[in-house]
Amino acid sequence: MAKNLFVGYNERDTFLHHLSGSTKLIGFVSLSIIGMLTFDTRFLLGIFVFSMILFWKSEIKFSEISFILKVIIGFAVFNIFLVYVFSPGYGISIYGSHHMILGNPKQFFNLSWEELLYLFNLILKYTFAVPLALIFLLTTEPSEFAASLNKVGISYRISYSVEITLRYIPDIQRDYRTISLAQQARGYEISKKASLIKRVRGAIQIILPLIFTSLDRIETVSQAMSLRRFGRHNKRTWYMARKFKMADYMAFLLILLIVMIGILLFKVNNGRFWNPFK
Repeated sequence: MAKNLFVGYNERDTFLHHLSGSTKLIGFVSLSIIGMLTFDTRFLLGIFVFSMILFWKSEIKFSEISFILKVIIGFAVFNIFLVYVFSPGYGISIYGSHHMILGNPKQFFNLSWEELLYLFNLILKYTFAVPLALIFLLTTEPSEFAASLNKVGISYRISYSVEITLRYIPDIQRDYRTISLAQQARGYEISKKASLIKRVRGAIQIILPLIFTSLDRIETVSQAMSLRRFGRHNKRTWYMARKFKMADYMAFLLILLIVMIGILLFKVNNGRFWNPFK
């Protein structure tokens, strides 16, 4: 369980690890935007399969991300449930027809194939983006990614801020685990054996020291950067800068092709929704 909480960059010998951080960022953002805009089930299934293939090729182990996956799946299921509870007939209004499974359109709580398709599209939107985000986080070295951001025109101050954020995610996770063990040694039970109130109280005893520890780290880093006159010059050099290679340009072409297919489907479907009920 402790190991599963540590989510960060892991060095491996895969083609995704060798791609530039900018390439992976552009791919993640582009596919996420086109995937969130469209409601074409065929296209969403396609990019979901594509993202799962990339995830398999990245050689990321399930044990490394099992905890965060459980949290994301729980959130997605809860969100889908709320969408249905508050608007069970929204699918009927979108597709302009009703093929009922339970009830009738005049009843508030009903279930139609149109609503199931709409909810299925929402699930696909959640699931295809998760592997892409994990690939980006776990296959991108923070320093190299900051250098790539600066290379495409983003200020090195912003790039370095992003690098620090990515670099300290594992450190914060380790601090959380260390403080958690220390608090449990002092008698604060936060396992499933304890009651909900005791677990909340124990979590508070972890979060407060974690906040103060993070603030101390921020102060230390800020002072060190000020002493080194960070931000004085308009440009800077990068130790981990990586040039675009043929694999990056091929990835750009593939990303562009997928995005163009998604845009073309808007015209084919006369909008964002693919309606199989016509």
